[in-house]
Amino acid sequence: MDQLEQITQMIALSMGLAWASGINLYATLLMLGVLSNTGNIVLPPGLEVVGDPMVLMAAGLMYCVEFFADKIPGVDTGWDTLHTFIRIPAGAALAAGAVGEIGLPVELAAAIVGGSLATATHAAKAGSRVLINTSPEPFSNWTASVAEDVMVVGGIWAALYNPWLFIAGLIVFVLLLVWLLPKVWRGVKRVFRFLTRLFGGGGDEVAPLHSSSGSGSSPGSSRALPGERPRH
Repeated sequence: MDQLEQITQMIALSMGLAWASGINLYATLLMLGVLSNTGNIVLPPGLEVVGDPMVLMAAGLMYCVEFFADKIPGVDTGWDTLHTFIRIPAGAALAAGAVGEIGLPVELAAAIVGGSLATATHAAKAGSRVLINTSPEPFSNWTASVAEDVMVVGGIWAALYNPWLFIAGLIVFVLLLVWLLPKVWRGVKRVFRFLTRLFGGGGDEVAPLHSSSGSGSSPGSSRALPGERPRH
């Protein structure tokens, strides 16, 4: 029974970190580092580095930057686009670090699944922000940003202290993503098509002019050749 609990905790922590990294990587690192340094949790050997003061300060600094960038319409989408290359590999690395002491095959499997989960949550966050940015007021961005931070903190807490609850919630979340992501993708494509028409100079095309070369006569008129009688 104890072994089952350990496996459950390991899976919950590994997938919880990957899931949270796709939403807010710096909040994830900051929360882990603070809990580790205050003695509330003991991190696996593969994750002990996040408790280092240098990592903790860097995560805190970047969280402050993201806190403001994430609440400005348009800037949040640019920020999410840039972090496609940061959140996904970081989520895979954190997932692998949570199980690294077991063995390389398990570590690689955790990296693959964790990277895929981080990709899904990042896509849902970034895509929903594109749709939210179509609203002229900024309050929806603020609400979404705060809700995402609360989700990250609550999700990591559940993964650490109530792994069964987290795994159940994660299954529901994944099923919801399967239903939601195609709709978000269609909405994002509509937004970009609209922007393309708006800024791509989509005015009416001018029809080409048709005229006979070297003559001012209309296309329907005919000229008689020398020695010929005009044809009517």
